[in-house]
Amino acid sequence: MGFCFWFFLVFILWQMMNVPTQVAIAVGGGVGINIGNGGGGGGVWFGGGININNNPTPSGPSVSKLNNAYTALQAWKSAITDDPLGVLKTWNGSDVCSYKGVFCSVDSSNEPFVVAIDLNHGNLQGTLVKELSFLTDITIFHLNSNRFSGTVPDTFNDLTSLQELDLSGNYFSGSFPMVTLYIPNLVYLDLRFNNFSGTIPEDLFYRRLDAIFLNNNQFEGELPSNFGNSPASVINLANNKFNGNIPASFGFMRSKLKEILLLNNQLTGCIPQGVGLFSEMQVFDVSHNSLMGHLPDTMSCMSDIEVLNLAHNELSGVLPDIVCSLRSLMNLTVAYNFFSGFGQECSKSFYRDVGFDFSLNCIPGRDMQRPQPQCNVIPGSGLSCLRIPSPQPLVCGALFENLNPNVTPSSSPSP
Repeated sequence: MGFCFWFFLVFILWQMMNVPTQVAIAVGGGVGINIGNGGGGGGVWFGGGININNNPTPSGPSVSKLNNAYTALQAWKSAITDDPLGVLKTWNGSDVCSYKGVFCSVDSSNEPFVVAIDLNHGNLQGTLVKELSFLTDITIFHLNSNRFSGTVPDTFNDLTSLQELDLSGNYFSGSFPMVTLYIPNLVYLDLRFNNFSGTIPEDLFYRRLDAIFLNNNQFEGELPSNFGNSPASVINLANNKFNGNIPASFGFMRSKLKEILLLNNQLTGCIPQGVGLFSEMQVFDVSHNSLMGHLPDTMSCMSDIEVLNLAHNELSGVLPDIVCSLRSLMNLTVAYNFFSGFGQECSKSFYRDVGFDFSLNCIPGRDMQRPQPQCNVIPGSGLSCLRIPSPQPLVCGALFENLNPNVTPSSSPSP
């Protein structure tokens, strides 16, 4: 389950401890809460729970909300063709808050509405239906590890409260589901381990998403030029078929990215100088591509980096001490490249409890290196990203102005 889902449960439990309530617990059902407000109306169900306090039947606007939810869920149930675990056995009757995997909350009038659906690991087979857009109050929609196929309905842009959409581990296919870009409050998008294909849109990286998981699909083409400018903290594009260069503008918007995973694609060219602008980066994995050239000096500004994986590329030159001496580094992997040596700081990595794998390079006098004939011709020798050490120490605070051609020394970068 996602972080937001557990946060929702903790929040409900906190309310239970701080608001006078009558609480009853039923085995296998969940928790029903009757808030002591003098009126006695309303109820809260969660955990696929059952309303066990026999609250009066809601009336007014909530009837419409629950009726809409009933219509949506029954339409969806009819599109589910296999349920080997019996997940949907409880999906009968109008009390949708008692359906397994359906979670309800209450509004300011203590009227119930569907707030989340979590059917992770349900092994359900079927498709999504347009009627799911009736669930306009839903904030969490998790379908991890099922067998759903087809596409995401265009009506999903009506899910105006949705914050987490997890469709990972299914058989969805077709082009990138553009409708996800028009869900106004979405912050977590997880499409990994599906069969989506084609290019990914530039607009994806303009959205206010905190997490973007597209790994293990069939996406291809070049990375959009703005992908490093996303406000997300995590972007995972691993195990696809992306090609071309990492955009030269990579990092120039002072992104707050903490994890970028681009491993196992078909990327070529250099690692851009702008990588050093990701001062909060903790994980940077570009392994199993065809990147060439020398590492940029700006990597010395990645002060929070913990995992740096550059393995299985065609990088060359001397592995600089400025990389090995990064203060937060826990694992440095440069195996299966063409590095010709490393300095004293890299040698100290063996004594700093830093995982350091430099096997199958071209480092003289070291064990487990490439055969000499493979080291006679270094890939990418004509690239302009060959490292030329600067006579002046790199000042990370001035890095943005030095690298960004659109910023003059007297100006300030855009927030």
